[in-house]
Amino acid sequence: MSALFHTSGGAPLSRRALLTRTANGFGALAASALFGPAGNAMSAGLPSQVAGNDGPFTPRAPHFPARAKNVIFLYMDGGPSQMDTFDPKPELERWAGKSIPVDTPPTQFNNIGSVLPSYWDFKPGGESGLMISDLFPELRRQADKLCVVRSMTNKFPEHTAANYLLHTGHNPAGRPSVGAWCAYGLGSEADNLPGYVVVDGGLTPPGGIECYGSGFLSPSYQGSTFRAQGEPVAHARGPHSGTEREANRRRLLDAFDRQEGARARSIEAALNNYELAFRMQAAVPELADLSSESAATKELYGVDAEFKATSTFARQCLLARRLVERGVRFVQVPMVATGHDRWDQHSNLKKGHTDNARAVDQPVAALLADLEGRGLLESTVVLFAGEFGRTPMAQGGGDGLNRGRDHNPHGFSIWLAGGGVKGGHVFGATDDFGYFAVDRPVEMHDLHATLLHLLGLDHTRLTVRFDGRDMRLTDVFGHVQHDWLA
Repeated sequence: MSALFHTSGGAPLSRRALLTRTANGFGALAASALFGPAGNAMSAGLPSQVAGNDGPFTPRAPHFPARAKNVIFLYMDGGPSQMDTFDPKPELERWAGKSIPVDTPPTQFNNIGSVLPSYWDFKPGGESGLMISDLFPELRRQADKLCVVRSMTNKFPEHTAANYLLHTGHNPAGRPSVGAWCAYGLGSEADNLPGYVVVDGGLTPPGGIECYGSGFLSPSYQGSTFRAQGEPVAHARGPHSGTEREANRRRLLDAFDRQEGARARSIEAALNNYELAFRMQAAVPELADLSSESAATKELYGVDAEFKATSTFARQCLLARRLVERGVRFVQVPMVATGHDRWDQHSNLKKGHTDNARAVDQPVAALLADLEGRGLLESTVVLFAGEFGRTPMAQGGGDGLNRGRDHNPHGFSIWLAGGGVKGGHVFGATDDFGYFAVDRPVEMHDLHATLLHLLGLDHTRLTVRFDGRDMRLTDVFGHVQHDWLA
């Protein structure tokens, strides 16, 4: 019986060889099925630097000189209203309470009321005079850093499909997210942290964690969720962390793995994740410990703000800065819960948008100022975007403050800052009512192509062979928006 577990020379079998030799090889088949997608991506599509002995996050050279090294994506889940935030529309006042005088496509709920003006005034910010509503008084102070794109579009009016397009460039689910593509293309400069981190504020977007997935890329590239409050990563330190027992386990695994090496590429992704998890045991507690931050910095972000949502989002933004400071390639900061349905105000627009803006305004403005003060803004692209915008009509009509707005993917606003982006700049325009992009409309593929370009990556060359074709984030679309660049 012992011969089954030893080679002909008497050496013990590795676990991979054991799986192959026993039970007619079905153990190896099961392992292949379990880790197959990762193995296929690694063997067929990863850059040569990764397909060899280097790990998945080994830093890799871009296609051309990069303007930025990192991305922070401030994800405004639900769809902020463009005519209430970054796209002033005085014509709405003239038509208030009347039917909109343009042909409108069906909306998500097709419950169309009269034209609804904004509840908030717009004022110029900075030397550029960029117009920002009173929802964001702190962000208005950072206006000269912002490139506001007022002509963004999405193909879908429903949250889940629109989220998949925003995050992965495709619908339906199952494709790699933009964060996974960035980590895949460039690796990471953080030895002991994932290359793509989602700093969770307590909300899971429509579409679920597939929005942060790695699809046909190695699972190593999917978004790793860190919490903003308490222990960032559950079980980051196990009951035997730092003990001789753990060290012995690692030595045993290493000995097994060295005997078969690259023959079992299918489980390399899992092994890389185990190794990273070990290194994170020391890095994560230090990352989450904000005691090293000055009182002035914590006050700047609003870490101890009376409004709980502001305090939570402040911690998310501060952790985002600490993550890029440590070399994490892509950090996503989703919206925090404020007692409303995200930015998705089909009713009670004034109360919902007020609370949402109160949660994010101070922390986002602080993030931009802090990154600049530390010399990090020039190497970090900050993106502020939802999946779509809102209609210029009141949903359901009626009077009072219970009115809301429906989904609008035909023309809405996002902004970028830092990392080679042209500050104090407005790109594109919607019509007089803020409904349709009429000047230089851009698609999600254009946004993705431009983000990759800022990182030094040619979106047409960043591909993986999968399912019989060369797959990319932008599919067969996408144009770099050079007018956004400094």
